[in-house]
This record gives sequence, C-alpha cells and structure tokens, in this order.
Amino acid sequence: MRILDLFVVASMPIMKVLLLTALGSFLALDRIDVLGENARKQLNNVVFFVFNPALVSSNLAKTITFESIILLWFMPFNILNTFIIGTAMGWVLVKITKAPQHLRGLILGCCAAGNVGHLPLIVIPAICTEKGSPFGAPDICHTYGMAYASLSMAIGAIYLWSYVYNIVRVSSAKVNKEVNGDDSTRIMKSTGGMPTLLEENYSEALLPSKDCSISVKYTHELTFSCTKSKGTVKVSDFDKIWQCLRMISRKLNLKALFAPSTTGAFIGFTIGVVPQIRNLIIGGNAPLHVVQDSASLLGDAAIPIVTLIVGGNLLRGLKGPGICLSLVIGVIAVRYVFLPLLGIVIIKSAVRFGLVHSDPLYQFILLLHYALPPAMNIGTITQLFSAGESECSVIMLWTYGLASISLTLWSTVFMWLVG
Repeated sequence: MRILDLFVVASMPIMKVLLLTALGSFLALDRIDVLGENARKQLNNVVFFVFNPALVSSNLAKTITFESIILLWFMPFNILNTFIIGTAMGWVLVKITKAPQHLRGLILGCCAAGNVGHLPLIVIPAICTEKGSPFGAPDICHTYGMAYASLSMAIGAIYLWSYVYNIVRVSSAKVNKEVNGDDSTRIMKSTGGMPTLLEENYSEALLPSKDCSISVKYTHELTFSCTKSKGTVKVSDFDKIWQCLRMISRKLNLKALFAPSTTGAFIGFTIGVVPQIRNLIIGGNAPLHVVQDSASLLGDAAIPIVTLIVGGNLLRGLKGPGICLSLVIGVIAVRYVFLPLLGIVIIKSAVRFGLVHSDPLYQFILLLHYALPPAMNIGTITQLFSAGESECSVIMLWTYGLASISLTLWSTVFMWLVG
C-alpha cells in the first residue's frame, strides 16, 4: 500500500479524536459550562468505576484464552520497557535543563508513562473500520484490536500507579523535606536557638507511663502498643511485621494499584481462560450471555466520554502558569522523537528473534506504545502530592495538541513497517 494511502488511513482516527476533543473543550468553556470542572469530576468517576472496568472485562473475556496469553506475553514487558527508557531520558532532560526539584517527578512521569490505555482504545477501532486498513476484515480487526488495547490499559494502570506514583511521591517528599528544613531554620533563628514546640503537633505526653499506648501525631501513620521495661520501649515482633506491611502498602498505594480497570482485567482473564465460565457467559447461545452484552453496552460509552473529558481538561493548560520552554520541548522530543525511534529498533529486533508473533495488528500496537502522549492520570497524581499540577496542565496542552500531527505520522510509519 502506498504511503499516501496509509497516511489517509492513519489521519482519519486522529481527526475523529480532534473533533471530540474540541467539542469537550467547547463544552467546558465558562460561558457554556456544560462540561465544567464539577461535571468532569463526576463523569470521570463514572468512567473510572463503571465504564472502564466494563470495557476492559468485556473485551478481554471475548478474546483472551490460555493460548492467546502465551502469545501476548511480550506486551507487559514492552510497556515496562517504555517506562524504563522514558525515565532514563527524563532523568537526562532534568539534568540538562536543571529543572527545579518540585517539577522533577512531573518531568520523569511525563517521559515515562504514555497514554497506553485510552488512546489505543480510541485509535485502533477507528483504524480497523477505515477503508483500506492493512489489518484485514474490519470485524476481526476490531475484536482483536479492542482486546489488545484493553490489555494495554490494564497493564498501563498497574505500572502507572506503582511506578510513576512513587516517582512523584519521592520527588515531592524531597521538596517537603527541604521546605520543612528551611522553616525549622527560620524558627531557630527567630527564637534565639531554642525551637518553639507547638502544642497541636503533640497529642501525647512526652514521658509515657507504664503499659501505655504511644500515639505520635499522625496516628494513621504509626500506632503501636508498648511496654516499658528497664527504661526502654519494647515492641513485639508481630507489631513490627504489621507496621512494616502497613508502611509498604501505604508507600505502594495498593488501593490505586488495584484500580477498577485492573480488577476488570482480572475478571476478563478469568472468564476467558476458564472454559466452564466462558461457556456460561460468552457467545449468543450462552445461558448468561446477557451479562456480557450488558458489560459491552456499558463499555461502549467509555471512549467518547473520555475523549470529551480530555478536551475539557486541556483548557486548564491555557490558564496555567508559565513553564520553562526547554522542559516542554524536551518532553515533546522524548515522547515523539526518541522513544518512537527506539521502539522501532526494539520491536523489529523482537520480531526477528521470534519474541513477537506475526500478527501485524499486535505489532502495530506494540510500536504505538512508544509514540503516545503522556498519561492523563499523571495530572491526578501531581494533584495528590501538590507537585507541579499547574505546570502539568501546560505540558498536557502542548503534548496533546501536537499528538494529532505526531500520531498521524508515526501511525503511518508503523503501518508501513508491519504491512
């Protein structure tokens, strides 16, 4: 197929995304206020807790079997590869531009985590239904493309909330530590060397009595029973293990790690892999096929609503503060130049050595992972730690604004390579 034909096929899905995104931005304008901030938050909750899990579980249940899992083993490794390489490039960018401490976690996160969830779910079905698509019959392409994209969403959610979440957390913790250190220094100077102890910072007496319960300020962070013997505090081994497990759980944010989309993926895998459950739910003659049909119906609403929300969120970038231009250009170069070029080398090498099977649609999605804009949930993570959330909206505005050109060009190149 000629390059021009492939360019037309690749550009049509992006045009659809642009139209919906523009509509979302229009509805979010203050004078329209149909998709205002509160409306977007409510819709985002519905998408997060209802539509995304339904979309992921229904698509995986239809197409995933034990045999296909063996064939798809490379996808989790590929997405992890984009995170690791992106982090390394982001670290180089931080060193070159000398980014301020409070933006370093944001820069690393934007370079590491691409939108491997929603954008493939939008782009792949549109490419499959486009006339002249190199991926065969539209219905078969759509079925398997949605399964690949759903698996990509589930894996991406796990990596985002376990990997990028902790990068931003550690970076913001350093900023808070520096700020607290500066505050302590100012207090010492203002009181002539003696720090002032604020009463509200201490909820217990300084000297605990025998067989007491110690609770230091934030009781949700550290609460344990103790006994005083010979002037020392002793903690049982069970309490130590329990506190260690609680600390690990809090650091990794397990609640976010097992997001509804991830839970939906586990359900879809279980239904697809276990033949007895699959025969009950999947197929027109299955006794419980209405469950699958209902989940598919809910899942179909996810893609247009998410696109509208993205358009509304991008408006914040227009109102955001200024940010160093070199940082924005650096993130764009990492995500739209260096990562796609490295992705081509990695995927073509994997195909050559037999690590990836010959399905061109599967290879296309693997390549697409390296050319996507930053994940939208990075904005949510920066808001949790108050670490560059305003600057994040500016970066999202520019990267998603240029994604229309970048994704079209790289999709054309990828289709030519796998065709």
